[in-house]
Amino acid sequence: MSAKKITQKEINNIVWKACDTFRGVIDPSQYKDYILTMLFLKYVSDVHKAKYNEYLSKYEGDKERAERAMRRERFIVPEESTFDYLFERRGDINIGELINIALISLEEANRDKLGSEDGSGVFRNIDFNSGNLGDIKEKNVRLKTLLLDFSDDKMDLSPEHLENNDVIGDAYMYLIEHFASDAGKKAGEFFTPKEVSTLLAKLTRSKSGARICDPTCGSGSLLIKAGKEVGSNNFSLYGQEVNGSTWALAKMNMFLHGFDNAIIRWGDTLRNPKLLEGDALMKFDTVVANPPFSLDKWGADEAKTDRYNRFWREIPPKSKGDWAFISHMVEVAYEGKGKVGVVIPHGVLFRSAGEGRIRKQLIEENYLEAVIGLPANLFYGTGIPAAIILFNKGKKTTDTLFIDASSEFLNGKNQNILRGEDINHILDVYEKFKDGGFKPGVVEEKYAYVATLDEIRENDYNLNIPRYVDTFEEEEEIDIKTVQKQIADLEHQLSDIQKEMDDYLRELGF
Repeated sequence: MSAKKITQKEINNIVWKACDTFRGVIDPSQYKDYILTMLFLKYVSDVHKAKYNEYLSKYEGDKERAERAMRRERFIVPEESTFDYLFERRGDINIGELINIALISLEEANRDKLGSEDGSGVFRNIDFNSGNLGDIKEKNVRLKTLLLDFSDDKMDLSPEHLENNDVIGDAYMYLIEHFASDAGKKAGEFFTPKEVSTLLAKLTRSKSGARICDPTCGSGSLLIKAGKEVGSNNFSLYGQEVNGSTWALAKMNMFLHGFDNAIIRWGDTLRNPKLLEGDALMKFDTVVANPPFSLDKWGADEAKTDRYNRFWREIPPKSKGDWAFISHMVEVAYEGKGKVGVVIPHGVLFRSAGEGRIRKQLIEENYLEAVIGLPANLFYGTGIPAAIILFNKGKKTTDTLFIDASSEFLNGKNQNILRGEDINHILDVYEKFKDGGFKPGVVEEKYAYVATLDEIRENDYNLNIPRYVDTFEEEEEIDIKTVQKQIADLEHQLSDIQKEMDDYLRELGF
């Protein structure tokens, strides 16, 4: 092994190459689980081996003392769960079954970390012995190839061989992002584009000591970014995710980023919130989310008897769960100081009936702080433009900031991209607004506007951004006489061409 530290690019290239084993066999939204699980297993195994060798050296070869010390490490790794054990048996006919056993043993040995409240573990939805991987011969070849890819000499994932502590977590995020790009519509279920996560995390930046929550956390990328914005290690992360496979990704993601104490629950946030303190909902300093847009059948009937009374303002319509998620988020934010940031479809800003009444109530409670329109086609699986709305339960003014950032982006191959300068533009205006630097009215032509509460009332609590930010572009004045002359010239040219055509046709005997 070279003394040179393994770089982020080297690991990214290896794990991306490993994906070739599954491409064309199963959908990216499925094979991501195999690749990410193997990355996690390899990481845990390599760290375990490095620590064991360190203790053996420290205790001069005393295996009993070294093994006793290992029981105090982050993860207990049984022999049959190590990558080396599986690699040595890569040619066995039952290699898929052996990998499954390795994962089960790892779960059992670390039940407090890798288990869930119902007794199952993070690997319960992943089956390396599945017929989806082909017949026995094809499956075994694929799994052997996968183990060979991860045995690369540049894939020693123990800390002393890595260029920095973020390499493994960043490789995991790199894979998730690329799986999202390949997975199309299904990607929105587990991933928020990193630029949107970055923007939302910075807009809701938490102070040291904060409790941060994402009630629809997906694979955890937004939650991790929100934590990193604190600027210290003094914060705690909480999340809930309804999809079992995605919940497992989030759990592994937390460990790979070093957030061992993050609490990620598996379950339906609206029907069965699991972040509780006693019989009450847990409260948070910061609540961020990118919930599924306009979720149908979200649980309106159950909401009528919600034991936590989250929907006291009004129950949102059965076919659109946007305000149900927002209601939950506002309710779990600390009174007097809690911040909420949520990605929404634009209909949330102006739809009437029950949604309009909920919107009115929250505005009158003076929680709404900002409405930020984003460019179209930022999200995987949908081209519709979205917005971010910010609520602040410790708001010091009755004004609300509106930003139309819909025209500032980089036109990407598959999705549009928020550039660094686009994010900074939004943040700069928002920070100045928070600091009291703007009076009501136009802040920046065709970009930002500060509205008073009375103005929003006059608009019947409609938050549609064009009502506040005027982006109208005057059309260039038309010179009628010039246009008429151009038309006359074209007609004359057409007449000449028609005569030429008639002459050609006569010559040909038509």
